[in-house]
Amino acid sequence: MDSYRAPKKEFVAGDISTQQSHPVPAYDAEKGGADPLALERELVEADRYGSTKRGLKSRHIQLIALGGAIGTGLFVGSGATLSLVGPAPLFMAFLFMSFILWWIMNALAEMTTYIPIPGASVPYYINRFFEPSLAFASGWNYWYTYAILVSAEISAAATVIQYWTTAVPVAVWITIILVLVVFLNIFVVSVYGESEFWFASIKLITIIGLIILGIVIFFGGGPNHTRLGFYYWQVPGSFVPYKTTGNTGNFLAFWTALVRSGFAFVTSPELVAITAGESQAPRRNIPKASRRFVYRLMFFYCLGSLVITILVASDDPNLIKAVTNGVSNAGASPFVLGIQNAGIPVLNHIINAVIVTSATSAANSFVYAASRNLYSLAISHQAPAIFRTCNKQGVPWIAVLFSCLLSCLVYLSVSEGSNTAFNWFLNLTTISGFIAWCTLLMAYLRFRKALIYNKLWESRPYKTRFQPYTTWFALGLLVLLNLTNGFQVFFPGSFSAASFLAAYITIPAFFLLYFGHKAWYRTPWVRPIHEVDIRTGKEEADALEALDQRPVPKNVAQRIWFWVA
Repeated sequence: MDSYRAPKKEFVAGDISTQQSHPVPAYDAEKGGADPLALERELVEADRYGSTKRGLKSRHIQLIALGGAIGTGLFVGSGATLSLVGPAPLFMAFLFMSFILWWIMNALAEMTTYIPIPGASVPYYINRFFEPSLAFASGWNYWYTYAILVSAEISAAATVIQYWTTAVPVAVWITIILVLVVFLNIFVVSVYGESEFWFASIKLITIIGLIILGIVIFFGGGPNHTRLGFYYWQVPGSFVPYKTTGNTGNFLAFWTALVRSGFAFVTSPELVAITAGESQAPRRNIPKASRRFVYRLMFFYCLGSLVITILVASDDPNLIKAVTNGVSNAGASPFVLGIQNAGIPVLNHIINAVIVTSATSAANSFVYAASRNLYSLAISHQAPAIFRTCNKQGVPWIAVLFSCLLSCLVYLSVSEGSNTAFNWFLNLTTISGFIAWCTLLMAYLRFRKALIYNKLWESRPYKTRFQPYTTWFALGLLVLLNLTNGFQVFFPGSFSAASFLAAYITIPAFFLLYFGHKAWYRTPWVRPIHEVDIRTGKEEADALEALDQRPVPKNVAQRIWFWVA
């Protein structure tokens, strides 16, 4: 089990909810600490541009991460995967990807809890522990991925809304949702956190309800009293062989499902790290959020995907229409189709409405993530300094608006159709997310080596098991997924320029950023281990930890609430 090591010190009373979060100064390897000139420079820049504030509570952090993770990848994208490869590969892929997510979350949580500083992000840690050029390429890749994910979620929401009517232009729904998420992100961070808490709460309650519904229908409790069981695993079958027949076709079906399931998971663990700099009591809340995030996500995704395979057949005519022809009013979500097929009145409309709020919630989280990632790049001097400009409430508002500009690509849905555009975004963001995870794991391995070199390995506030073996395994698997994600285009008669570019364009784009930065700045291939900064910001984190007053439950209800949130 993962463990949190409680600090052995007396807590001093103090309110940390409104503390200003100043970025930490640069590290001077020769002096073994923060560069005084850099400290003065950072204070001047913080005064000029402003900085973020610690306004997010434990319940906000947990639900922000879950809210960003549980979106249209499960509610909408799983339908296309089911029709393509069958129920068994879909369920197996979500189960397997959950374990990959667990290993990634462990690595990220160790780094984030050790130095939960303002402006921190995965590229920030890559810059500190690995080298600047990889951080530059990774940072802009992360920003691009989050901004495109906003487009994907809004596009999916527009698709789902068309279940009710096609009379209102898609552009109208896109504009309404886009304006809403900008509004929720542009003001006080606690407003964003509170809105995401309630958005995500609705989403989680719905998933729990759908899982219960699946169990009821499984045993014949629906209106038609038909005991479905695993009928659709037998007819038409548990596997739909992909590209070829036999066991090879079944394996390719699983591999295709594994790649496609990545869309539901990518960049979700990073949401926990991004909130660290705006979190109250990060040393307490980040480990708690990390553990619960993984367990809850595994529970919801694995059981949710299983329910889908119980409710809908892979050859369901309405599912095929929705996937192949983009007939949105046939039902874009397999959950809605399953409820419709079971003959349960009204509930399909309720679930469809919840899916719209789910997509909006995920888009809300990704706008936050994109803007904070851009803010972090600006702090690291890898993006224009204007993006670190904060308003009086501590929100980097210019970064928010600029991130939403790229998200306007969602208006492609107007001309190409929401379903087609959603599939474009799905392909592009999945591979970008896999690349991002690779760089994250590389940073963790250097972080681990630097701690061991400085004899600080046991000083980690948060410790996870099976390291570094799970990290190496996950890294190797992700490299393989990146290289083979578009394998189907190489089958005879299957090649198309559009499919090839969607599968692989992100890889050369990433290396163009990487080698371009390296050639311009002449950065090292990797920082020498003695120059890796594992001290800057730790003192601030330790001081903040000392001010933390752990809430003590006064009754059973509070004890339950503290366990949940």
